[in-house]
Amino acid sequence: MKETDDNLTTGTGLPENAFRELAADEKYTPVMHPAHEQSEVTPYSVVTGLFMAVIFSAAAAYLGLKVGQVFEAAIPIAIIAVGLSNALGKKNPLGQNVIIQSIGACSGVIVAGAIFTLPALFILQAKYPDITVQFYQIFLSSLLGGILGILFFTPFRKYFVKDMHGKYPFPEATATTQVLISGESKGADQGGQAKTLILASLIGGVYDYVVATFGWWAETVTSMASSAGQAIAEKTKLVLSCNTGAALLGLGYIVGLKYAFVIFAGSIFVWWIIIPLLGTYGSAEFIEMSPDAIFRDYARMIGIGGIAMAGVIGIIKSWPIIAQAVGLAGRELKGKAAGAKEVRWQLDISMKHIVFFIVLALVAVFLFFWFGVIHTLWQAAVAWLVVTIIAFLFTTVAANAIAIVGSNPVSGMTLMTLIIASAIFVGIGLNGTSGIVASMVIGGVVCTALSMAGGFVTDLKIGYWLGSTPKKQESWKFLGTLVSAATVGGVIMVLNQVYGFSGENALVAPQANAMAKVIEPLMMGGDTPWILYMVGAILACILNWLGVPALAFCLGMFIPLQLNTPMLVGGAVSYFVSNSSKDKALNDARRDRGTLIASGLIAGGALFGVFAAITRFAGFEYHTPGSYELTQILGCVAYMLLIAYFIWDSKRAKLQR
Repeated sequence: MKETDDNLTTGTGLPENAFRELAADEKYTPVMHPAHEQSEVTPYSVVTGLFMAVIFSAAAAYLGLKVGQVFEAAIPIAIIAVGLSNALGKKNPLGQNVIIQSIGACSGVIVAGAIFTLPALFILQAKYPDITVQFYQIFLSSLLGGILGILFFTPFRKYFVKDMHGKYPFPEATATTQVLISGESKGADQGGQAKTLILASLIGGVYDYVVATFGWWAETVTSMASSAGQAIAEKTKLVLSCNTGAALLGLGYIVGLKYAFVIFAGSIFVWWIIIPLLGTYGSAEFIEMSPDAIFRDYARMIGIGGIAMAGVIGIIKSWPIIAQAVGLAGRELKGKAAGAKEVRWQLDISMKHIVFFIVLALVAVFLFFWFGVIHTLWQAAVAWLVVTIIAFLFTTVAANAIAIVGSNPVSGMTLMTLIIASAIFVGIGLNGTSGIVASMVIGGVVCTALSMAGGFVTDLKIGYWLGSTPKKQESWKFLGTLVSAATVGGVIMVLNQVYGFSGENALVAPQANAMAKVIEPLMMGGDTPWILYMVGAILACILNWLGVPALAFCLGMFIPLQLNTPMLVGGAVSYFVSNSSKDKALNDARRDRGTLIASGLIAGGALFGVFAAITRFAGFEYHTPGSYELTQILGCVAYMLLIAYFIWDSKRAKLQR
């Protein structure tokens, strides 16, 4: 099919066939000319991308450890990149903005890999003081895992982003691409998206900073604040609570009502059915326990089993895709026909170089395990083999999950990895505290590899739609990974000193706490709650049979109720804003403006949360003079005002006539 230059250089929107399958003789033509060189890798794009990686790594680490959800950094980074390029008067900035987003997006994926696993070492350190955690262990675990994720996935780029064009929805990539392409328009609304994001960031940031630092209103409102609520909780173990933070509200908006409802349903199942049943009709031990204690020691274990089984189900469903991807990679490794030449738009790092770097990375992983973690040659070799097999097998699964639903079941797959690895380690004599350290560091490598693979497929799909050079995206991703790994390692160390990850007023770190609960009995010879895990696993199978997203539901069972309730509130706001008019186009405009505001609330709340941690670390302490009851009332009022602002500003969206 002949491609005309008119089609290639429009630059004002994606082609009509961007989101559908192509006919047999049809080709997709990206926004940027697929053969001509583009301005992509420049000092401006690299420095800006690295700056975004640092900022959003710190922000995402704080938020993820606090609520168990790592926000997708790609969208706010893309918005900021577009706003900066417009403000600086950059000519043809699209290629540079893609590189900024690609480098900066390393933040979210590295954070997810690190905080889901490595804080478990600090959690268990309180109980086992001989466990030592060094910065280099966190740093190298994140760095090497991220590198493996890039290298293992790169051979499968063409399969996911080119051969499967129009067959995968790529929700995150679609949203980010639309943001980037909007910067090419020259209308009156130029720079308006960035302004909306900045304003929402300031509001969300100041809001969350005030409540975290000064406590003028309650960060969590609960039914137990009233005498009637206390009586109900004491008699039936029934409670309702909601975190009033801005970041969680924005996160719920982006997740949407469907998945937010499923997550909340998981919480309700635990908090309004399982816990009341155990606390009312269970043994005397349960009757004497508080709802929080029942959740922490028993009910949450069911969620862990469900998360692990949901990961297994995902692998089984994705097996044909893995086989196809492996076959494609094998053909690529054999090389291309003589004389064949790829255009810039389809140029990857050569397979010869990929294989060389994979070997180099695997050698580095082995040396890290041997000299930095395990110190026994053959045990380090076994650990290395486990990481290699699981990371390679699961990277395509993670990418497939992102391509379909935009959600990476990395925590469930990592839990399963820990169980498998721990069983193997115990069998070879690697147990006790040394086994705990080995398992968690290995889990960090695998988790980061899976997280990177899932995030990387989004970056490469964005580049495919817009016409970026894959080789440049792949190459500079390594530098973003290095910077993000160093930042995350430092932030985790600081947050552990300021807040901790267990005990009163500690950061929740739900995934890391789950990892700690799983690994401790396996390595220390304690009682492992296999029955509770099995109940969760059976429940996940039933949910899958019923067509309910098992991973989302089981995550809701595991994450505390007060952190899931605002997700539902945010999802409800999203539904209301998206259906507030009879004009579909206006509804779409309001929804998109709401997405900008939500991204701002997330980024601002998380960034100022890090600033609040720094001020506390510096010794600043403030105690509000208000009573508990007063702060609860003020918390409700402040939260309602925040919701009102969210809806009002979203509905300010106007159609471009």
